[in-house]
Amino acid sequence: MDQIFSVIRSYVDWDVRSLMLFVVIFILIADYTKNCRTASFPPGPWALPILGNMFSVDHNRAHESLTQLAGTYGDVYSLRMGQEWMVVLNRFEVIKEALVNQGDSLADRPAQALLKEIDHGLGLISSNGNMWRQQRRFTLSSLRYLGFGKKSLEPVILDEFSHCAKYLARFNGKPFAPHLIINKVVSNIICTLVFGHRFEYNDAKFGGLITLFEQSVQIHASIWAQLYNSFPLLMRHLPGPHQTVKRIWSDITDFVKEELEKHKKNLDPADPRDYIDCYLNEIQKTEGQANSSFDEENLITCVMDLFVAGSETTSNTLRWAFLYMAKYPEIQETVQSELDRVIGRSRKPTMEDRANLPYTNAVIHEIQRIGNIAPLGLSHATNKDIKLGGYTIPKGVMIIPNLTSVLFDKNEWETPFTFNPGHFLNKEGKFEKRAAFIPFSAGKRLCLGENLARMELFLFFSSFIQNFTFSMPAGVKPVMDYRFGVTLAPQPYEICAMSR
Repeated sequence: MDQIFSVIRSYVDWDVRSLMLFVVIFILIADYTKNCRTASFPPGPWALPILGNMFSVDHNRAHESLTQLAGTYGDVYSLRMGQEWMVVLNRFEVIKEALVNQGDSLADRPAQALLKEIDHGLGLISSNGNMWRQQRRFTLSSLRYLGFGKKSLEPVILDEFSHCAKYLARFNGKPFAPHLIINKVVSNIICTLVFGHRFEYNDAKFGGLITLFEQSVQIHASIWAQLYNSFPLLMRHLPGPHQTVKRIWSDITDFVKEELEKHKKNLDPADPRDYIDCYLNEIQKTEGQANSSFDEENLITCVMDLFVAGSETTSNTLRWAFLYMAKYPEIQETVQSELDRVIGRSRKPTMEDRANLPYTNAVIHEIQRIGNIAPLGLSHATNKDIKLGGYTIPKGVMIIPNLTSVLFDKNEWETPFTFNPGHFLNKEGKFEKRAAFIPFSAGKRLCLGENLARMELFLFFSSFIQNFTFSMPAGVKPVMDYRFGVTLAPQPYEICAMSR
């Protein structure tokens, strides 16, 4: 009898093994059949079954990994993350052809699981179609009404600098960490436009909000976010930073809701004070219209998108600016000399001064170029089949515009890996912007906050250098390494700001 049971157990054991082997082989064949590249699809590195190229990219230096892969597979190549294909575009002419010349076909954002779970496809950044067009058009017109990109916004920026200058003067040239204070300075401009008021630097809630935004931006560019986007059903039930980002956005939403409730209590439709007032008016005007996308949920998402777009990039650029000025004191001295000659020290700079400050303007642009704040831009998605670089890219494929490949292209810049303001000066010493300078990306999805960012960078940078000399603490050399996220931020550092 024992022998009989032994034979049965052996048979069952082999039967289970055979079934498991069959399942594995079936999955591998199905994966290969589904994801096999066609001859017309862009080439790329060999992909693992199921996982694809998830581990072919260093997610802590993704822009560098993607640029290196272009050297092997060309300016248009493909990667597979889980079951999703993406096509990476490199070099200026390729990105221009895609985002500008064929911009209508790439005006959509891809449906990424983690982001969609947070914003539900609403707002300004990840929405598509009619909703995106409505929200973008309304937001631009409202912000222009509030002074966006106009001279009337200059006093707001310069007043914020005055608050910051008083804060920095307290250190009397001693080392301080500029990280949080610069984030608050820049974020206060968006706060003024969106909420109608600024926050004091010692406001705990405001400081917490800034920190939450920064954490979220880093997690969204991590491998955890990529795993979530590739395997949402599994990752939804596993612990990790992807769960943290959901809690972060929940806390940010609560903050915005508090501001929203305050606005609703004393709203005057005839005299909107800020973006929230304008939006609440629009909700009332379009109520009952079948094609309207204006509601409070969309308002909250738009406000959060404006914070990300209007603060993270500019604050990181200014923090890079301090580092580069400390690293190259001779360049800082040249900027100060030009500012002293054109503006002096008794009045504040204005946007009208920019035309007469070619070297200062060139330095700002070079900081943006080499700082490479948005290294991979924001992803796009094809809304129909397109031809690009001799390949056919089907509808629904994610497109990654590798801006790093443009801003560091040796064919576009004489010394791409060296800080060189001369990249933006002609032989006569006049400022000259190059076509390949696209830190804000290009095409229909061009960064909505570009005009504000340009104004802030010029006024803040020229004000800081006019009033302070930046240097590293004694015995410390500037570390130019970055912390990777949706944006590239400098590693935390301390610096000295000596009043002039």
